Amino acid sequence: MKSYFGKMRGEPARRARADWQDALWSWAGAFAGMGAICWLSAHWLSDQLLILGSFGATSVLIYAAPQSPFAQPRNVLLGSMLSACVGVACAQALGTTALAVALAVSLAILVMQLTHTVHPPGAAAGLIAVVGGPEVQALGWWYPLMPVGVGCAVMLVVAILVNNLARHRRYPVHWH
Repeated sequence: MKSYFGKMRGEPARRARADWQDALWSWAGAFAGMGAICWLSAHWLSDQLLILGSFGATSVLIYAAPQSPFAQPRNVLLGSMLSACVGVACAQALGTTALAVALAVSLAILVMQLTHTVHPPGAAAGLIAVVGGPEVQALGWWYPLMPVGVGCAVMLVVAILVNNLARHRRYPVHWH
């Protein structure tokens, strides 16, 4: 029992000094990526929903932690789209119930793990399919493609362009 509770204590965090140059590149990428999505949403796809809360978390990964396995293009795109499909299926089968919410998130995690496409914001995309309201519900099976797939693709293009401008960054680390 002591060993079980001992795990919960954690260890002191060891943090390096903040790297202002790296932080500014992350800021520039996130600003450009979200700006591109907002511009597309307002000017080209004004009748479509393109901005999702999960894109904020995706931005953290692909612009601030581009070396993370969770930030690689395959994980971002497939993890988000597969999770969105799971969420749509749960919403259509069970409505906006607590069971649909729990299943959307847990099944999204299961599917991402089994397909080696774990992207934590993907689970949020699945959750949004259930609790996103009438505008999201009306999209039905289009939701995984638009806004999820298109939005992730736009952010990935920006991440590839911006992250590789910096000498000390390389993105993606791998495609598969």
